[in-house]
Amino acid sequence: MVDTETIDAEFSEKKEKFDEKKEETKEKINEKREETKDKINERKEKGKNIADNVINDLYKSVDDFKDAIKNMQKTADERYTEYKRSTVQTIDIDLVETKDTYFIKAAVPGVKKEEVSIEAGDNDITIETTFKPYIEEFEEDEAEVISSAIKSGKCVKTVRFTNSIDIEKVTAKFTNGIVKITLPKLIIPKHKVNVE
Repeated sequence: MVDTETIDAEFSEKKEKFDEKKEETKEKINEKREETKDKINERKEKGKNIADNVINDLYKSVDDFKDAIKNMQKTADERYTEYKRSTVQTIDIDLVETKDTYFIKAAVPGVKKEEVSIEAGDNDITIETTFKPYIEEFEEDEAEVISSAIKSGKCVKTVRFTNSIDIEKVTAKFTNGIVKITLPKLIIPKHKVNVE
């Protein structure tokens, strides 16, 4: 029979080996954990760098897009300004008719009375003026138009009437950028013709 001391000695030996293996395994697990942590941190850092690069590229793309839009807007405004200068625009008016008279109220803001030309014909009237662009009020070379919506350049409005007008009695008054024109209708008297 095996005595207790032998069993205890073998048990102690196996326990020591087991404890050694256990420590070795713990150390290996800890090493693996550290390696894994290092790899995870490395991947996090790479991911962060990639995300930073993507965000920076995105911001740069957005900034480039904004600049492109601004340049497009500037080009469009310049072309629109050139178009306005090269085309004849209309003058804003109100037209009212009574039984005997036509009344016109024309808006010509920013021009002097002498800069408004009015010509009346048998059954029409033409109002003409030239609006100066706002940019011309600046002497600095660095001034540039950012937006231009107010009329500039030559502007003409012709109104045709169904009735003839009495050219001799047409009147016009200029007050605070408004021209009020009164155009009496030409009333041709009718006379009775006798039939024989």
